Amino acid sequence: MNAYLKFDPIQPLLSTGDEALSFFVHRDLLGEDPGPIQGLWSLPAVKKILKKQLPDGSWPRPGKASPAPINDGLIETWRQFRVLVQQYGLTRQHPQLDRAAQFVFACQQQAGDFRGFIGNQYATYYTGALLALLVKAGYVDEPPIHRAFQWLLEMRQDDGGWTIPILTLYYDWKTVIRLTGEPADPVEPDRSQPFSHNWTGMVLRAFAAHPQFRQMEETRRAAELLARRFFQKDVYTSYQSADYWLRFEYPFWWNNLVAALDTLAEIGLTRENESIQRALDWLVKHQEPSGLWKLSYSRAEEAEPVSRLMMQRKYWVSLAICRILKRFSI
Repeated sequence: MNAYLKFDPIQPLLSTGDEALSFFVHRDLLGEDPGPIQGLWSLPAVKKILKKQLPDGSWPRPGKASPAPINDGLIETWRQFRVLVQQYGLTRQHPQLDRAAQFVFACQQQAGDFRGFIGNQYATYYTGALLALLVKAGYVDEPPIHRAFQWLLEMRQDDGGWTIPILTLYYDWKTVIRLTGEPADPVEPDRSQPFSHNWTGMVLRAFAAHPQFRQMEETRRAAELLARRFFQKDVYTSYQSADYWLRFEYPFWWNNLVAALDTLAEIGLTRENESIQRALDWLVKHQEPSGLWKLSYSRAEEAEPVSRLMMQRKYWVSLAICRILKRFSI
C-alpha cells in the first residue's frame, strides 16, 4: 500500500492513543495479531454506550420524541449498533449486543423489512444497512436474516438496483411528509423507475457482508451499477448532489465513495473495473501530507473548522480508506 501513497498513513493512525483504532491498524493493515477482539468490549467508550441501553434492548432518543409512527427506539438502536459493531467489533456473543439485535428483530415485519425509520413506509436502504450490521455481528443463518434478504431481492427496481419506493411516485414534498408522518399503508414502488445509487449503496452492504448472498448474480449486477455511478448526481432529489460521494464518515451511514468501495471490495469487484480504478486513483491523489484524508471534499464544507470529534472521525475514515487500498492491492 505505501508504495502507491506519497505519505505514510500508518504512523499517524498509531499515534492517536485510540486502542480500538490501533487494534484494527495492527490487524487489518499490518497483518499482526493484536489479541482477541473481546479486549475492546470493556473500553470506557463501549461501557458509556451500553450504560444507556434500555431493558428492551433499544436506546432512548435524546430530546423530544418523534411524532408517531417514527420508531425512535429503532433509529437510536441503529445509531449505536453501528458504533458497537464497526468500531469496537462487538458480536452476538456480547449479551447486550444480542439484546439489541433481538429488539431489531422484533421490529421486523412479516414480509421481511425493518420498518419504522420513515414511518410505515418501506425503508429499503435502512433495512439493508441494518441487515449488514446484524450479519457482521454473527447473525448469518437465522430465518429473520434470510427473510430480510428475500424481501430486498423482491424490492429491486427493474434495472437491478434499489431506491426508496416512495420516491418512485414523484410525490410533492408535502405529500411525502404526510405519508411518512401518518400510519399510512406503505407505497408500492414503480419498478420501471431507475435505481438510486445512494440507496443501492446502503442496501448492497448487506449482500457484501453475507458469504452466500455476496456471490449471487443479482448482487454482482447491482454492484456494477453502483460503480458506474461514481462521482455522478443521483437521479432522485434526495441526496442528489454529486458532492455526497465525497462526504465521508465512519462508522458508515450514508452512501459515499469510501463506503461504496468498501462494499464493492467485499463483493469481489477488482481494479480491472475502470470505475473502481478511477475511484482508487482519486483516493491516492487526495491523501493529505499528514498521511490522512479529509472527512469531506465538498466545496460547501471546505472552510468548516475541524473539531476534536471530527478529527477522531478523520482517523477512522483514513483507516477505512487504507483497508480499501489494501483489499484492492494498492
